[in-house]
Amino acid sequence: MNLPDSRNDAGRLRRVIMRFSLLALLVAVVAAALWYATRPKPVTVVVVEAGVGRVENTVANTRAGSVAACRRAKLAPPAGGRIEKLNVREGDRVRAGQVLLTLWNDDLAARERVSREQLQTAKARVREVCGLASAAARDANRARELRARNFVSQEAVERANADAAAKQAGCDSAGTQVAESEARIQAARADTDRTVLRAPFAGIVAEVNGELGEYLTPSPPGIPTLPAVDLIDDSCLYVSAPIDEVDAAQLKVGMTGRITLDAYRGKHFSGKLRRIAPYVLAVEKQARTVEVEVEFDNPGEARHLLVGYSADIEVVIAARDGVVRIPTTALMPGNRVLVLAAAGALEERRIETGLSNWEFTEVKAGLARGDRVVTSLEREGVKSGARAVVEQKEGRPRPE
Repeated sequence: MNLPDSRNDAGRLRRVIMRFSLLALLVAVVAAALWYATRPKPVTVVVVEAGVGRVENTVANTRAGSVAACRRAKLAPPAGGRIEKLNVREGDRVRAGQVLLTLWNDDLAARERVSREQLQTAKARVREVCGLASAAARDANRARELRARNFVSQEAVERANADAAAKQAGCDSAGTQVAESEARIQAARADTDRTVLRAPFAGIVAEVNGELGEYLTPSPPGIPTLPAVDLIDDSCLYVSAPIDEVDAAQLKVGMTGRITLDAYRGKHFSGKLRRIAPYVLAVEKQARTVEVEVEFDNPGEARHLLVGYSADIEVVIAARDGVVRIPTTALMPGNRVLVLAAAGALEERRIETGLSNWEFTEVKAGLARGDRVVTSLEREGVKSGARAVVEQKEGRPRPE
């Protein structure tokens, strides 16, 4: 019988199969180890969930603007002379009409006093001459009455009338001298006022150029000189900034705006568009721009706000509330985004966008609320199909 040989062959076959199975398992383990050791490492990405909120279409300035005052006057007396009185210092607050400085004007003041004395003399002369004219007029009337009764001759009446007319002419002449004296006083006062510098409005003194005893000279035509006093009305402030000429056509006076100041980082101030320049500013080697002005809704919100601060503006052209939005930094050319799927792989999606600004972009289709989009597109290896982990705030990646 061949039964023992059959059993031996079956045993050898099982041993061969077992050896091959062990070898295949070993090869699989080694291959798995090699794949795990050489597999691409997941990239670390920053993601933001698509949320619901407000999206605005805005226009921003192309270059930094600056804070300006609604009223600012660089003042100087219209006449030249030596500073006799200097009543203000830089930083002082003044009221409208307050005297800021006075030039030496003793000669003009003396001339005005002479004119006043001449006025008093002229008035006294009027009282004298006009009194004589009144008496002569009464004498003429009396002579006419006497003539009517044949008590005096016609010649006497004529002499009385002539004397009354002459006296009245003298009275009229004296009255003219009074008016002349008053005009002379006004001229002298005008000359004196040319040496006195007054505040045309209430404000704060920004700069004073001059000291007691120094000589001030008016600016010759076409040659600007430093003002004696630089006065700023800081109760009304606005920001002036250039807007690209392409965007200027979308603007209208009264549109809502936002103001940001380098001195108040992280804070926005509300405002309104108050003026759009009626011309395009063309500066060599710079884009053509239109100067616009946005005023503060509440200047008191920015305490100690100084004229000349660097500022930026945004003017809201259109806005929508309650729409799905993503950070604009997550948007790639062609309206594409990278989405981090639940499996940990990056997927590229094409979306339909709506309103957009530098911060947020409206998503009309292609994304749902809660989808995680990648904002760190500049990092190496961030592309569709790559494995990724989310960067935590502490900087340690969290596996997906």
